[in-house]
Parts: sequence; C-alpha cells; structure tokens
Amino acid sequence: MSYENVLLTHKGFTTYVTINRESKLNALNYDTIAELKTVFTALKQDENTRGVILTGAGAKAFVAGADIQEFVGKSDEQAMELSVFGHELMDMLANFPKPIIAAINGFALGGGLELALACHIRIAAETAKMGLPEVSLGLIPGYGGTQRLTQLVGRGKALEMILTGDMIDVKDAYQWGLVNKVVAQDELLDAAQALLDKMYQRSKSAIANAIHAVNAGMEKAINGYQIEIESFGKSFGSEDFNEGVSAFLEKRKPNF
Repeated sequence: MSYENVLLTHKGFTTYVTINRESKLNALNYDTIAELKTVFTALKQDENTRGVILTGAGAKAFVAGADIQEFVGKSDEQAMELSVFGHELMDMLANFPKPIIAAINGFALGGGLELALACHIRIAAETAKMGLPEVSLGLIPGYGGTQRLTQLVGRGKALEMILTGDMIDVKDAYQWGLVNKVVAQDELLDAAQALLDKMYQRSKSAIANAIHAVNAGMEKAINGYQIEIESFGKSFGSEDFNEGVSAFLEKRKPNF
C-alpha cells in the first residue's frame, strides 16, 4: 500500500517509516497523523516486522511541528477533537508491542517532539534541535508532551522547556535524558538499526511484555508492579521461554 505523506521501506526485520513532507519540514498535519495510524495498525500485525525506525525525510527536520494552518478557526470543541486524534496516534506508538526508535535527524519541535517522545527510544543526530514552542502561539502541547516530557526529564526541566518555548541542542537533550544517544548525522540510521539488531537476538514475546510492564508503571490508575508479576508469569507459557531456557542449558545461542 502506498501513502501520500509516509514512505515505508523494509530491511530484514526492520520497517523504516519516513514522514515524507520535506518541503514542509515534515510538519505533522491531520492527513499524516491518519496515515501513521493506518501504518502502525498494519505493522502491529505484520509478522515480518519486529522493530520500527521512525524518521523524517531530508536532513533538516524530523518533524518541525504540527501544521499550524490547520489550527486556524477551530472552536474549543474542534481543538479538543484534534488533540484526541493526535493522542490516539501517540498512545498507539507508546503501547506498540514492538520496539520503535525515533531517529531524530533534525528539528523535532512541537508535535514532532511529541511524536518522538511517544517512541520507546530516541537517537539524535548531532545537528538535531528539540523544543515545545507552543506557548509562543498561545497554546500548550496537545499530543501528550506535557506528560511524556515530564516522565523523561522531570518536572523542573519539563516546565523550563514548555514555559520558555526554547529549543535545546542534543547536548542538553542527552544530559537531561530526553534522548538515549547522540551520533553523527550519517551514522543515525545505522545506530538505530544496530540497537534493534541487538533486540532481535532476544525474545520478541518478552520484549512485548516488557514494554507493557514499563508503560503500566507510568499510569497512576494501574499497579505497575502487578502488571509486571502477571507479565512475568505469562512469559513462562511462551515458546520463546522454552527456547531461551533450553538454549541456556545447552550452552548455545537461542533462536528467537
């Protein structure tokens, strides 16, 4: 299936999802969000996909924000509907049972940073810059940024970024825990792929359970410890568990 704003390429077990609006700095408009929802719904069921690298076309931007033109003339109710629509995508990524790495190749601003925050891991090029500039427009982040940024960097740093609207460079982003790794621009996709390749040597069912358990700990209404206990128990009934234990006892590498 082809898409207007998203490119899909496959390399082994990895699907590369590239937001392809380079002339618009890959701005996250309504249609792009809709296409990404369709893409990730399909990838969840795709047995040939064990991990995803999400990036932006070109060298300038990962996603340089939402498409502000779409905000003009919206009522309060319409704005809330737009926020819910974006939240649905971000929640889909955050709870995706296969690892998603954001390869931040340039500007990740506003909704673009929120998209990266929803991914499980973030690797950034040395030239990347990140920020949530919504207060400069009389807005606040509306796709989960107030919550996910705070979880990653803490309340003080999150409020500093959100209330000033300033961009930060990758040095600060790494020190604050916003990104996992910083690499040269031309090494970005290889670094993301290398990390996924390590994960492909592990149990895919265990990885899915681990994502579920870690996410549960972020929800106030959910007992993350109980989810961990249940997920740990479920692992014992999996084929991957049987293979992993057999390989360990037989002193060989597991075949997951």
